[in-house]
Amino acid sequence: MFAQLSKRPWIIAVVIATLLLLWLLSGDRFVARDDTQAEPDRSATSAELARVEVTWLEAQPMQRQHVVQGQIEAWRRVELRAQVSGSVQNLDQDKGNRVAADQLLLSLSPDDRPAQVARSEADVRQRQSDVTAAKRLRERNLISANELMRLESELAKARAELDSARLQLRNTRVKAPFAGIYDQRAVELGDFVQPGQSLLTLVDIDRLKVSAQIAQQQVTQLELGQPVKVELLDGRKLNGELHFIAAAADPGSRSFRIEVKVDNPDGLRLAGASATLHIQTGEAMAHRLSPALLSLDENGRHGVKWVNDAQRVEFTQVQLISVDNQGAWVSGLPPKVALITLGQGFVQPGQQVTTQLATEGS
Repeated sequence: MFAQLSKRPWIIAVVIATLLLLWLLSGDRFVARDDTQAEPDRSATSAELARVEVTWLEAQPMQRQHVVQGQIEAWRRVELRAQVSGSVQNLDQDKGNRVAADQLLLSLSPDDRPAQVARSEADVRQRQSDVTAAKRLRERNLISANELMRLESELAKARAELDSARLQLRNTRVKAPFAGIYDQRAVELGDFVQPGQSLLTLVDIDRLKVSAQIAQQQVTQLELGQPVKVELLDGRKLNGELHFIAAAADPGSRSFRIEVKVDNPDGLRLAGASATLHIQTGEAMAHRLSPALLSLDENGRHGVKWVNDAQRVEFTQVQLISVDNQGAWVSGLPPKVALITLGQGFVQPGQQVTTQLATEGS
């Protein structure tokens, strides 16, 4: 066959040209393949960036407040105890009655105390007469100065015994030290009581006080006279005023006791109930957001994730000002911030991301 081809050189030339053309075409395909492989590499870099949704938030003025749980107490409460021994002779008022200051509440048997008062009064009159006569004699030097001093000393002793006898008798009549409500009684008619034994309890609820404990980090923001909203368990709200801040923290809890005074002209029976205190501490610039967007750093501190101008994730620690059913107020963020609302759990601070503006209501 080669001998036949050698006799036809034009056929050889056609074959060689065909092979060259095929080789050139195969080289174009390799170059094109290399170019197409390089293009996906450039697009792969963009695909690796995490995509997050952001919402632009701006700081707004809001009233700072501390919300703490408190206990409502009567403005004044006293447990009256027996000062002398005796039997309960009369219950002069019923439990639950409103009483005036110095009104008689309960009477004990006087026993022989009126007689002791009478004897002491007679003794005082006799001693007084002796002293008067001794002074006249002393003016004429008929008795010594020491004798006059002895008689005056006996008169002073008799007067002290009279005061004691009168006090013993007066203590058999238990009176209200202030206006209030006769709240409890610990004895019944005919009971024999000893000094120090509890008789009854008197409370003043025309004004109430709400006590609570506040953290040491927050107590520096409080001042006497600050307005306070007192929210009851049934939703009712009363106006109060901060009137006491403890000078030292409780050793166990490291918190400070505060008291809020609340007027109670209607005599509402609230003492002993729980309440929530909303203490206003002035205006501040803050962001309002969903509590679900708060996260914790490695030290357990609250913060939020947002995206800066370089499209990198930032984590900023925030201070939680208040939380309610509608959202949370926080401070510590820049005035205007692109807050990550979707995808924050999949990105870390410093990571570059691509952002998409969250649609309204998402």
